[in-house]
Amino acid sequence: MEKLIPVVVIKELSETDKILTALKNNGINCAEITFRTACAKEAIAYACKHYPEMSVGAGTVINVEQCQAALEAGAQFIVSPGLSVAVAEICKEKNIPYYPGCVTPTEIMQALELGITTVKFFPANVYGGLQALKALSAPFPQVKFIPTGGVDRSNIDEFLAFDKVAAIGGSFFVKESLAKMEEK
Repeated sequence: MEKLIPVVVIKELSETDKILTALKNNGINCAEITFRTACAKEAIAYACKHYPEMSVGAGTVINVEQCQAALEAGAQFIVSPGLSVAVAEICKEKNIPYYPGCVTPTEIMQALELGITTVKFFPANVYGGLQALKALSAPFPQVKFIPTGGVDRSNIDEFLAFDKVAAIGGSFFVKESLAKMEEK
């Protein structure tokens, strides 16, 4: 798994090249393309075809239909803001990593019952940030977290230093990468 997972919102298919090239140029070989826009499936398919060296997944997947569309497009992993048992079952059947949003002990226990040991912690800033992750890690030592929401350059190193953090998710990677590309 990549340590940095950019949350990518593609509003028009034509933006895909610019955004993925900017990420690659910034040393990031991963993109979580969200299902927040009408062209998400097409953007994932395009990214998988034209950027085979990148790990391309689908984010903001909130139901079975979106999950199936993402997998048909070639998504290599699925991320949800919450936990969907139906999405988890499809991903398990297809052997695709699924990172559901889990912020409470009950949600984490449900993920564990489904065989999931890496969960998205979203929104990290609202649910207690690093302090909360450390507290949750005590009863769940087998769980790794992907904090997203409220993680930025001011606190990323602190999160990455914690051994229970599998990766960091965030849209700020896209903004930074595009800004660096425009500077050149």
